[in-house]
Amino acid sequence: MNQAITTELVLGGQKSGKSRRAELAARDWLAQAPGRDAVLIATGQPWDEEMRERIARHQRERAKRVPGLATLEEPRDLAGALRQRSSASTLVVVDCLTLWLTNWTMPAGVEAMDAHGREALAQAWAAQCEDFITALQNAPGPVVLVGNEIGLGVIPLGREVRAFVDALGVLNQRVAAACPRVTLMAAGLPLTLKEPR
Repeated sequence: MNQAITTELVLGGQKSGKSRRAELAARDWLAQAPGRDAVLIATGQPWDEEMRERIARHQRERAKRVPGLATLEEPRDLAGALRQRSSASTLVVVDCLTLWLTNWTMPAGVEAMDAHGREALAQAWAAQCEDFITALQNAPGPVVLVGNEIGLGVIPLGREVRAFVDALGVLNQRVAAACPRVTLMAAGLPLTLKEPR
């Protein structure tokens, strides 16, 4: 990557190269000095057979590209996982914020929730998001966060989908404000949106 490794938000569409960029940062971090660690906090869950196969493929490919990158699966308590694993000698990769938001805002059974249940879920998400931003700002080592930029297309039909696109946009803005570097990936190419001062 040829630049100093710092906390970074990497945004992009599907197959834009955002996860690869995060993995390269982990590889470079591990190569720069002995005694360093790197861990990937994976937020995806195997909801169906296709997702199970996708996760297994990503694990195999990641193990070949960055053998020293450990994996921790944490679909919901991202703040806790970050506090647990971040250190001055450890680079943490979070892949991905979009699935983390999905796990919180669209959990199994959400369709059957009444207005009170949905409000409680929204409050729990808001608290978790605040806790995560605080953990990110206080992380002693670099964190590379991967997320999707999905707000560039047509306005989706359906209240729930529009609410999700809005929530992801707000999450991306909050995380971007907390990161010294923000990069947008397109066709495998990085576009710098924000650099450390």
